[in-house]
Amino acid sequence: MNRQIFKNLCGIALIIALLILPFIPPVKEYLAIPTQINLYTNQPETIEISTSNPSFSIIDQQDQQIIKIEDNYLTPLEKGKTELQYQYNDFPLKKINVNVDHQYQVIPGGQSIGVSLETLGVLVVGYHYIGDEADNQSPGREIGIKIGDNILEMNQHSIQSIEDIGPIVAEAGQNNESIQIKYQRDHKVFEDELIPVYDEKTDSYKIGLYIRDSAAGIGTMTFLDPQTNMYGALGHVIADIDTKEPIEIKSGTIVKSKITSIQKGNSGLPGEKRATFNKNENLLGNITKNSSFGVFGELDIDLSKEDLTEPIPIAYSHEVVEGPAQILTVIDDEKVEAFDIEIISTIEQKNPATKGMVIKVTDERLLEKTGGIVQGMSGSPIIQNNKLIGAVTHVFVNDPTSGYGIHIEWMLDEAEINYKGAFAKVS
Repeated sequence: MNRQIFKNLCGIALIIALLILPFIPPVKEYLAIPTQINLYTNQPETIEISTSNPSFSIIDQQDQQIIKIEDNYLTPLEKGKTELQYQYNDFPLKKINVNVDHQYQVIPGGQSIGVSLETLGVLVVGYHYIGDEADNQSPGREIGIKIGDNILEMNQHSIQSIEDIGPIVAEAGQNNESIQIKYQRDHKVFEDELIPVYDEKTDSYKIGLYIRDSAAGIGTMTFLDPQTNMYGALGHVIADIDTKEPIEIKSGTIVKSKITSIQKGNSGLPGEKRATFNKNENLLGNITKNSSFGVFGELDIDLSKEDLTEPIPIAYSHEVVEGPAQILTVIDDEKVEAFDIEIISTIEQKNPATKGMVIKVTDERLLEKTGGIVQGMSGSPIIQNNKLIGAVTHVFVNDPTSGYGIHIEWMLDEAEINYKGAFAKVS
């Protein structure tokens, strides 16, 4: 056989073997074995550690008091670290590091952040009427487009920004043609057609809609997860200032911001933080979700190189008690500070909800500076007994010293962080 042909056949055979190898049961089982398992003593669940192959066995290398192995299940007992080892016919295959902690830990936030959102398509924020009072028209409104809808396509062209619309409208108007339009409302997509109207005042064709393609504002970081690099902030949804509807996002980013001044809150007039930020500088991470429980995404920074506080345990809603607590927030430049508050009431929630606590600011310095809770403070982490219990979300309009807080577990759920334990099944 020709040597080159032999080499080619060997190469093909090797590629086939590499493709098939991961699907061979023993190899598949070996690859499924994790190198580390995280367990939490406060959780009643156990993790199955045996594989389907009965010739695999498991032995505990160190302290049996940290974990318990019984009937092919591993149960956490005490805080600490230990090792497990998988064997095949008494031959060691892989070591597993087991870390048992009392509770999941995250880094509390408090940093002021700038938030920049790019909408899904363009957002309809109002109607523009064309002509005089006798015949004013809004083609968009006449076909049923509502404020808060997102325009996705026009004449089969994807609409990404306001600049995409002008040329399509102008061409259709000049040719006396209709525009095929696709728009979204409440996750439902509608299709229709409209005819642009000539506006003598501007010497151009219009569709009778005010639109926007981005939004920006400030808020506060709630937590940073050192295990996944995920974060959560704000504690409530970002809604459009005109439509009051949640903004459906295509993409977004968070950046560092500096507090420059604060408008103090008074009864009937909520105050606000005023800040500066550049959405193209000091990038912290992306935004992948804008929900009722806040904004969430992945950090674009190395947490180990940041000047942050140490991770602290989280607390569930049933662990929160009425009484003293603290919030972390910024009232000057970028300095995160702790301020005293009181948990007035708390609800043990079994299902996600945004208003789980009523809080009251008691810190004299914060009251003097802000009057209590102000806009831009949303997301400020709430700490009680050295545990992260939630975040500030809303202020009472008639009493700026008080407001609502959200329990942290619902924000962690929304960030898809497995804070209840890494109970990954081996087989």
